[in-house]
Amino acid sequence: MNLRIKLAQLILISSVLLLPARGIAQTPTVDLDKSIDLSVGSHVKVQQLLFNLQQAVAKHNPAAVAALVHYPIKVNPGKRPITIKSPKAFIKDYDRIITSDISSVILKQKYDALFVNSQGVMLGDGEVWITGFCLDKNCKNSDIKIGTIQDTTNLKP
Repeated sequence: MNLRIKLAQLILISSVLLLPARGIAQTPTVDLDKSIDLSVGSHVKVQQLLFNLQQAVAKHNPAAVAALVHYPIKVNPGKRPITIKSPKAFIKDYDRIITSDISSVILKQKYDALFVNSQGVMLGDGEVWITGFCLDKNCKNSDIKIGTIQDTTNLKP
């Protein structure tokens, strides 16, 4: 048999053997995307929000983080919950809301490790939740924003 034919057969066989591995590696992300689409509305928007949140927190940019939040928001950065009614109030209390623990959770979060359920998309152990919010009665228009920020230290067993 010709060396070129043997080489072509070897390449064909090895590429066929590699296909299932690629398909398996992609399945969790595809499943995650579908779960987010069903629960929150758009995995693309969630991915973008997570990226923007991580960039804003890394740069310590309170205004950029505040723009990603749904208001009013009840935050629990520690001992007692507080309600933040506007981006201006969020910016003012940024360091009290985005504590070093919460900041660390945000910065370490990987998209493919997100947890999704009917409440939304969870970062860390529940420190931050990204949720879809209806903008009208029929929910034809919605927005994806941060709906919860909380210190979960006291919630852990």
